[in-house]
Amino acid sequence: MIASVAGTVAALSPDAAVVEVGGVGLLVQCAPATLAGLRVGQQARLVTTLVVRETELTLYGFADADERDVFETLQSASGVGPRLAQAVLGVHSPDSVRRAVAAEDLAALTKVPGIGRKGAQRIVLDLRDRLGPPVPAPAAGDDGVGVGGAGGDGAAPAAGTGVTAGEQVRLALLGLGYTAREADDALAAALADSLAITGADALAAVPAGNGHGNAGPGSRAGRAGPGDPRATATGTGRAGSGRAETPDPVGVLLRRALAALRPR
Repeated sequence: MIASVAGTVAALSPDAAVVEVGGVGLLVQCAPATLAGLRVGQQARLVTTLVVRETELTLYGFADADERDVFETLQSASGVGPRLAQAVLGVHSPDSVRRAVAAEDLAALTKVPGIGRKGAQRIVLDLRDRLGPPVPAPAAGDDGVGVGGAGGDGAAPAAGTGVTAGEQVRLALLGLGYTAREADDALAAALADSLAITGADALAAVPAGNGHGNAGPGSRAGRAGPGDPRATATGTGRAGSGRAETPDPVGVLLRRALAALRPR
């Protein structure tokens, strides 16, 4: 099994990245939120799992070990293969999956393209005792999405790229097959949601002259941004996977945008 890859990002596509390792380019299938944190020409490290089929070997990459563990557990549900499991993680974070299954939230699961009501019921039935308990949802204002960021999209540009989180999310939605109109409407709804959640607390908490929303010392918004190399897993379990850190603003914004879209 290939547990992780580290190297230079040689190319990016809507659903995969090519990472050069020792002169060999490895094609790694990734969810949009993971791809949004990668940059061509920069170093990256991805936790991976190799899926072996009769006619192909497919390498899937993840931001951390917890995401990989949920990906593998999802495939133990009836009717869920690796592509559908990756689609789930394109819409929901690992703990959002846990919360949806624990609460039997079929509406949340059917937001994933390819999952209908019966499929969602099977996932709940098969996985409710396998995914483990979810952690509490992030408190308002702790999701790393700034208020009134550069370009007006709710997040600052990635360091050295000039590409805002909103632009990255829009490209990711287009890569998933949504129309430009759908992507724009979903992004607008996600940004409005971010402002509604963080606006009041941010105005009360930011010192005079700051003006950067809720980006505090531990926040990514307004600093290096989502262009930084993704977190490196330090273990195979949930501990050490970096889940206690401030969430990536691009990933948060993307999941909100996907939640605003009707199931396809």
